[in-house]
Amino acid sequence: MKNKIKFIICALSPFFLFNCTDLEEERLDEAAFGAQAETISGALAPAYGYLSWTWRHTNYYGLQLITSDEAILPYRGGTDWYDGGKFMAAHKHAITPSNSLVGAGWDKITTNLSRTLAAIEVLTPLSEAGNAEASGALYEMIALRAYLNMLMLDGWGIVLQKETSGNLSTVLRGQDAIDNIESDLSSVVNKINSNRAPARISQSAVWGFLARLHLNAAVYRDPYGTPSFSSDDMNKVIEYTSNIISSNKFSISPEYFDLFNDENNTNPELIFALDQRGVLKREHSRWAYWSLAGSWFPRPEFPSADGTDGPAITPDFYQTWIDAYGNTDPAEADARFYKKNTIIPGDVLADFEGRSKLLESETENSYYCVEPTEFEIDRGIIRGIIWGPRKGSDGKFEACDTGGVKIMPVKQRKGNGPDRDVGYVNHTRQVDFTNEGSYHNTGYRCAKYQFSRTSPNGNNYSSVDLVLMRLAEIYLMRAEAKLRNGDSAGALTDVNTIRSSRNARPAQTPAALNSLDLESMYRERGFELYWEGFRRTDQIRFGKYEDPWTEKSDSDPNNRLFPIPQKTVDAASGNDGFLEQNQGY
Repeated sequence: MKNKIKFIICALSPFFLFNCTDLEEERLDEAAFGAQAETISGALAPAYGYLSWTWRHTNYYGLQLITSDEAILPYRGGTDWYDGGKFMAAHKHAITPSNSLVGAGWDKITTNLSRTLAAIEVLTPLSEAGNAEASGALYEMIALRAYLNMLMLDGWGIVLQKETSGNLSTVLRGQDAIDNIESDLSSVVNKINSNRAPARISQSAVWGFLARLHLNAAVYRDPYGTPSFSSDDMNKVIEYTSNIISSNKFSISPEYFDLFNDENNTNPELIFALDQRGVLKREHSRWAYWSLAGSWFPRPEFPSADGTDGPAITPDFYQTWIDAYGNTDPAEADARFYKKNTIIPGDVLADFEGRSKLLESETENSYYCVEPTEFEIDRGIIRGIIWGPRKGSDGKFEACDTGGVKIMPVKQRKGNGPDRDVGYVNHTRQVDFTNEGSYHNTGYRCAKYQFSRTSPNGNNYSSVDLVLMRLAEIYLMRAEAKLRNGDSAGALTDVNTIRSSRNARPAQTPAALNSLDLESMYRERGFELYWEGFRRTDQIRFGKYEDPWTEKSDSDPNNRLFPIPQKTVDAASGNDGFLEQNQGY
């Protein structure tokens, strides 16, 4: 059965600080375990459950996203999202060891590692006593520890090796860190369940972790130098990704945005995801609401379900789509860029003289009606004036006489700055840190994830799983490895397999590429995986992280790694040589 359990977890951090957390988690399905089901599921739940917090938008996800050229988060209207300047500093690569975004990302990963270690300590004696279910769970936790340490290695250049909570961690860097992660993953890859649902780590997920490790190994060995990609590493990437592809357990989703919809846990493309079934308060739609306009209400049945006017897509990342498709609007050329869901009747549009004069042209008939549960916002990269429900002076959505809510151009009502009540929400390409560039409407937005219909406020009780690994990424890793090994034809075939498979809307199925080089390979990863937490790592691997982009001119390679939070360095100061700050900080 599945239900909720409340307990207090106390575990040593990966260093030496003792942390206790009062939390409520969903108990994993006890039917999967034997007589000691409660002990086993109780060990797994805190470790798996905390992944959602690790990937929260103001924790590790935000740290990965905002430091890349994908996203920028200004001080909106001089009223919102300043937060001590942490997001602007991250985007400019002006992070200091006291930046709270870095601190939050570090804290959540190390806490997650602590919970994983606590689970390993509970499961190990059961496994040694011959409990097969405990052994299977133990393999998952060893793989999860490796995955979390790979996040540490990617962000901070270190791995925290620790086998028992009573001992101090060993800090590993470079090849030693790679070897540690590979050892953990290799020790379980042929033992772990090969048929797990995406919410649990399966053999395919472990193969995917190994592929990621070897794809980035050149960077991890020498994070400040020019990566030297060995054929041995690339061959391993090809081997592990081919294992997944040839297993035939997964398939590319014809509709791209189905990957990010309610109840996507059954989508055949997903390999590993954060399980959210809409039953726990901490199951968030954070990847759905963070970027969207604060005046936009994608769920009219829930009057508090709105966006936050958070990060926008940089003009630079948008330009990569323009460079690829030239005179053709990328919304018409690529199903991954945009999906039209809000279909405005022609007679409503006829009330307006044109999109540039919507406000002046609005009449009392400039709306259409829809049942609240049937309204769906457009998805993908959102540009220009948006449509949705409006609230009246009573705080309720304006209703139609015949039932339903009125859908009309959304008015700018967010914040208390100079951009409030000045017209419609009209998302512009340009967004930056100037006063006008920071208005709430500036910047194209990312609406990749659906607002969950199980969530009463757009935040909690979401049923949209957060995707951490899927088949398209596997094809892209194999393509890149083939390309770096000189097999451009094989790489092109893999990339075109993804493009041709997005065929639910044939007119927007991206056309096959005629050739592939590293530049177009990098661009293709951006098109397929945008805003999924890969871009910073990709930029470093492809030698793009020191390039300039909007509001970022820093070219210091030291910034490829984040600083270790100052409070952590200070806490470790009593152990000489135990934890050294990353260079450049």
